[in-house]
Amino acid sequence: MKQELHELYLQKAKELVSKMTIEEKTSQLCSEAPAIERLGIPAYHWWNEGLHGVARAGIATIFPQSIALAATFSREALRDCGRITALEGRIKYNAAAAKGDRSIYKGLTFWSPNINIYRDPRWGRGQETYGEDPVLTSVCGEEYIKSLQEGDDDRYLHAAACAKHFAVHSGPEGGRHGFDSVVNDFDLNDTYLPAFKWCVEEADVQSVMGAYNMINGIPSCAHPMIEEKLRKEWGFTGYFVSDCGALADMHMFCLVTHTAIESAALALKAGCDLNCGQVYLHVLQAYNEGRVTEEDIDRAVTCLMAIRYKLGMFDPECSYNKETDYSLVECDAHRKLSYEAAVRSAVLLKNDGVLPLDKNTLKTVAVIGPNAISTKVLEGNYNGRSGDYRTVLDGVKRVCGDDVRVLYAAGCPLCALTDESCAGPRDNFAEALTVAEAADAVILCMGLDPSIEGEEGDANNEYGAGDKSGAFPGLQPELMEKIAALGKPTVLVPFAGGALDLNRASEIMNAILFAWYPGVMGGDAIADLLFGVRNPSGKTPVTFYRSLDELPAFTDYSMEGRTYRYMKNDALYPFGFGLSYTTFSFGAPRVTANDEPGRYTLEVDVTNTGDKAGETVVEIYATYGKERYITPNCKLCAFDRVALEAGETKTVTLEVEPTFILLTDKDGSRYLPEHITFHALPYANASFGM
Repeated sequence: MKQELHELYLQKAKELVSKMTIEEKTSQLCSEAPAIERLGIPAYHWWNEGLHGVARAGIATIFPQSIALAATFSREALRDCGRITALEGRIKYNAAAAKGDRSIYKGLTFWSPNINIYRDPRWGRGQETYGEDPVLTSVCGEEYIKSLQEGDDDRYLHAAACAKHFAVHSGPEGGRHGFDSVVNDFDLNDTYLPAFKWCVEEADVQSVMGAYNMINGIPSCAHPMIEEKLRKEWGFTGYFVSDCGALADMHMFCLVTHTAIESAALALKAGCDLNCGQVYLHVLQAYNEGRVTEEDIDRAVTCLMAIRYKLGMFDPECSYNKETDYSLVECDAHRKLSYEAAVRSAVLLKNDGVLPLDKNTLKTVAVIGPNAISTKVLEGNYNGRSGDYRTVLDGVKRVCGDDVRVLYAAGCPLCALTDESCAGPRDNFAEALTVAEAADAVILCMGLDPSIEGEEGDANNEYGAGDKSGAFPGLQPELMEKIAALGKPTVLVPFAGGALDLNRASEIMNAILFAWYPGVMGGDAIADLLFGVRNPSGKTPVTFYRSLDELPAFTDYSMEGRTYRYMKNDALYPFGFGLSYTTFSFGAPRVTANDEPGRYTLEVDVTNTGDKAGETVVEIYATYGKERYITPNCKLCAFDRVALEAGETKTVTLEVEPTFILLTDKDGSRYLPEHITFHALPYANASFGM
């Protein structure tokens, strides 16, 4: 938002707060804020979610989960998601408010996106992120935030985004409420902070959420970085909110305070404006005891009221308050955008030539697996609901029509040993094998779903609290082996929110199309990709390791040995990897240095060397000469999508931001390197050292 508008709404907020009593001020500091009728302030619940569509508020367009959006490497896909989330969110907010419903998940303050770095594949919430790379995360976060917040009315925000969870937070889920993330200055500034800095400075994100854990012994929601980094160094002008229940953790699990009153005072003094939870109900008592001042309280309440002004909540003439056409919610146009994102997100990891399937040469296709008719795998977590889910079986039947017989069998449960009560283990194996034997090709839908992979408290699995081991659970590996042994052309379609152990699958499957959690239209998108209606173009936003044994302990927040930037062994499938039904070649980048130090313009000639039209991603990586501290293997610094007809060549122009090529010194300071080489590659480490 323009600085003059920010100042205007801040001044309006100060004037409004000056009219409140101390009791009224403190009442506004929890996420469920009551009305102050004498001042014309309606009740408001700050907690809403919108990672990939409006969540937890009934029907909405469900886009692919965040990790899948990152796999598109498409700014357009992130913009579509943010814009549609804001529009449908406004429509739903206006409809609920008109009916007097101002309860949770009905507001305009979306606590999204999650820009934590997916540093370890065991983390169950990694699906909510944009992957393991700070630059990809920064760009995805910026595009989503801007499109969510910026609409057609220059005077107001369409909705307010939130960058979470500040700042060193990526598991494990089981101990998060008292966990101390120990991190050195190098990793803090090289990996964990850059995306937050970018989203504050470049996207003007209106909120930042603190994490549950401590950072080097200090609770995240009362950390000095709130004031020192966010506000003073980066110029953050929005509101800071605690994760839900995180302030209670300070005295219950972190044990840095003794009472809720002490926790409230510590967090408020540190710059936490809003409490998702109830600890700030004790702020008035903290004030009465002299632990906080009225100035502390005024600062927080003013910040919160300024956001409500920016959203046009107090202006009946705000154009966004007139968005009331409920027929737009999950309309065909929005579903089509979700479909396009799903098409671009799926990653073809292996193909021995069996794909694309040709329905003109097939008489029977078998669709097998616990995720073949699952709607849960379409949703991901923090999701809305749909009135018309498109599963893989639905999509395959649509593509095949009356020309090909489509057979289905569940084969096995997702993670249990038996499907039906009173039945023995493997009770559906026989049916699945019979169906596979009768088919000319098999589509095997396996993997995880958000019920066993996700946030602590939401997901339950044998590994604990939503985190995972990376293995296919239950009987899935055994069923895969038995079907592969039949010798039929078999395509594995894994669903998951992050990398799985695909070592054995890569040996025995003819093809692997990684689907992530692809949204409401995911089944149609996957079917169109499998049968060649569309050409795969997704890229991995995370590394698929050969073994977890090569990684540090899950609780170790050092980046040494982690992600494509610092790993020491070769990957099964590297960061930025993804096949197509055609082939592409990339010319050497032509580099022009601009006037601003560290800013470069690159031109890359890209040629479709195959016989099919397709899209690919131009990935620009930087490598460095001898520097004064740790140098990454390589580092993503720019990317763009390009569509090419068979045999066509295009010149793609990319701008390299100075921030994206910075290196980090041991003390955490960042600097422009003296020696840098740019590479246009199909994936990370493609031609140097890995």
